[in-house]
Amino acid sequence: MSRDRNDQGRPPGPQLPARLDPRAGRPARPRAAGGKDAGKGAGAGSGTGREAADRQAGGSRRQAVAVGRVVAAVLSVVLLAGSGWGWYLGRVAEATVSRTDAIPSDGNSGSGGAPEATNLLLVGSDSRADLTPEQEDQLHTGGSSGLNTDTMILVHLPADGSKASFVSFPRDSYVAIPGHGSDKLNAAYAYGYGDADEGLAEDEKRASGARLLVQTISQLTGLQIDHYAEVDLLGFFELSSVVGGVEVNLCKPVDDTRYSGAVFPAGVQTISGADALKFVRQRHGLPRGDFDRIIRQQVFIAGVVRNILSDDVLLDLGKQRELVQAAANSLTVDNDLDLFRLAEQMQSVDLGSVDFQTVPYVGDDRDEQDRYILRLEDTETLHRFFAELSAEPQAQREQPAEEPAQETVAPGEVDVAVYNGSGTPGLAAETAAGLTAAGFVVTGTGNADSSDNATTQIRHAAGDEAAARALAAAVPGAQVKKADDPTPGTVQIVLGADFNGVGQPVTEPPAQPEAPATEGKDARTAADTSCIN
Repeated sequence: MSRDRNDQGRPPGPQLPARLDPRAGRPARPRAAGGKDAGKGAGAGSGTGREAADRQAGGSRRQAVAVGRVVAAVLSVVLLAGSGWGWYLGRVAEATVSRTDAIPSDGNSGSGGAPEATNLLLVGSDSRADLTPEQEDQLHTGGSSGLNTDTMILVHLPADGSKASFVSFPRDSYVAIPGHGSDKLNAAYAYGYGDADEGLAEDEKRASGARLLVQTISQLTGLQIDHYAEVDLLGFFELSSVVGGVEVNLCKPVDDTRYSGAVFPAGVQTISGADALKFVRQRHGLPRGDFDRIIRQQVFIAGVVRNILSDDVLLDLGKQRELVQAAANSLTVDNDLDLFRLAEQMQSVDLGSVDFQTVPYVGDDRDEQDRYILRLEDTETLHRFFAELSAEPQAQREQPAEEPAQETVAPGEVDVAVYNGSGTPGLAAETAAGLTAAGFVVTGTGNADSSDNATTQIRHAAGDEAAARALAAAVPGAQVKKADDPTPGTVQIVLGADFNGVGQPVTEPPAQPEAPATEGKDARTAADTSCIN
């Protein structure tokens, strides 16, 4: 995918009007009549007057600086969104970004309940096609050129721009690839490339690979993929250099000289360029291999987001242009993706609302060829996870209708039979006395099998729901259930080991282990700067 460039190595594009050019000199500010001392009062030459003015100025200077930063940030956003500068940045992006026919016409459906939201598939390709031998050596990539996609991240943006969710898919995830059975997820792109007619151009074959990958992810998640963005090794190298480096925090030093070339000390450090690429590509020597590599990729993206949302960019129009151009140069996107609209959609997102996680998975396994694979959760669990991820923000959902008030009765209208299943002698008689004192009508007492009654139950026949609720209010936490054996008109209470007396809540059962995740793994936000492997 070649791009035309001018003599300075930058792609051609429309020129910024002089009035908007951040490099142009500012017009001279007109002086007041009377020269530089004009406007000073009669006491201007007085030391006392000057000191008073200095004290007043010093008292308000800090406020002025704070207010000035807010005003500058607001003006920057206004310029970006509402003036010729925003239009210009959009033109810069359109003039340099590469396009591909990546969104298929079929096999890509679903919305997750929020049709106005955006689902973008962000892909990192391991292609070395554009690298020179010198760059391959510098980036420690090796000489082979592949078609596999080692980084796949679904980015979900709700319509109101309130948050951004990044979900990573491990490359060894064992999934169904349409038309090719089950295989590792990172093979989908290569399969699609191979499905293309032999006589097609290289770009068209790559588009075929992208379409099959989109279909695979759509089938896996139950979501419609709206847009596609791909960055290769060279594009990532260039983009990471332009952002001025990203701050990362390593718990321990790493030395992966043999494979990725990553050699970093422990602690906080800023990386860019070749070091950034080594950082996100390392998996050998890390405790969890590819999972820790995914965390590194997420941390690096979070760092880029922090840089973009910082004052250094928001208040620097020249830096905005540089970043837009670098991003456009680094990306291959689908035909319909509007980069400027995407940037506007993320404009109001704060760092704590940019979250990263890994698709829910079961664990490691081997396939029929004895290759390492990762088993994901079942289809129902995955679809539920992504449906919850992409649900409309709570404020936009329709509030459920209020449930009608439930019928209640007075204790004096409730006949109760008391059965002791707690194993504590005399508890039925003691409870009967307590219920009578509370106004209930006790019709009899008896014993129940204590081995089957660890919990206190209130049992009732159909039609006696109101009476059962009245009794349950006197024994908070007791289980209420409809059964066939209670006599209509009489509610049973079977005392369990958790019973503590009339008017007292039953003892809560011990907490049970949580069920397998319907949430993603390794969740974190862009504001999280804690150390990683």
